[in-house]
Amino acid sequence: MRWHIWIIYGLLRLLGYLPLRALHALGAGFGGLLARTDNPMRRKAEHTLSRIDTSFGEEKRHFLRAALVEAGKSFFEVAKIWTADPARTLALVREVRGGDLFDAALAARRGVIIAAPHLGCFELLNYWLCSRTRIAIAYRPPRQPELEPLLIRARGGLAAEQVRAEGTAGVRTLFKRLAAGGVVGILPDQEPKQGEGEFAPFFGRPALTMVLLSRLAQRTGATVLFAFAERLPRGAGCVLHILPAPAGIADPELPRAVAALNRGVEDCIRLAPRQYQWHYKRFSAQPPADIEAR
Repeated sequence: MRWHIWIIYGLLRLLGYLPLRALHALGAGFGGLLARTDNPMRRKAEHTLSRIDTSFGEEKRHFLRAALVEAGKSFFEVAKIWTADPARTLALVREVRGGDLFDAALAARRGVIIAAPHLGCFELLNYWLCSRTRIAIAYRPPRQPELEPLLIRARGGLAAEQVRAEGTAGVRTLFKRLAAGGVVGILPDQEPKQGEGEFAPFFGRPALTMVLLSRLAQRTGATVLFAFAERLPRGAGCVLHILPAPAGIADPELPRAVAALNRGVEDCIRLAPRQYQWHYKRFSAQPPADIEAR
């Protein structure tokens, strides 16, 4: 890693000594600042929220601020997840809802795909999964290549196999792990490149959606489960949620499969809507006019 990346890693380790409650307080302050100022992150969140057909029962201005506060918490909490002792990190998991689904999927030995949206504390979810089984985690390299060694080093304590979710070699690795009855983790709401996805409804609007997960499920017969770690108030830890995938997620007809995929993401978000990363671009790619009109 370059010298400035080492400095970032050192700062993360120093922050990791703080209790989670303090880190969340710092993150909430940062998120509140984002909500009060004009910045790219706020604009991206506003754009996404302006396009979906729900406000989750709140006035959108208030919801936007709450969502940015939670986003701020997510930035700071990774210092604790990435640098703390694994046993202390796992102690932050206060409850697991749907754990029987995961146990049954492992026992079936047909392979398991964990679809983990950009929701809550997904780094803690990764830790919990690694404590239960060997897992290959698919990731997309960051836009700044110099940050990739930092991510690999920071997540090294997970003892997970980190697989680049691009190119034939990475996809082939994921197929092999599932065919052998292994476990693979994928971010299901990561926007694919143009030409590598299908448009499907996401909260009522067409969004370019990955096809990789559905193809993996279809060709290997692996069980698909959705999962996320819901952040509890005042740094009290997290509750893990594991949900069954909607019917049709492995359908050979890709439009039906990716529509089911987005419904699974929506099911997770509705349990903790403020904790979704609304600043992540889901609508940057525009569909053809005939799809937009449906």
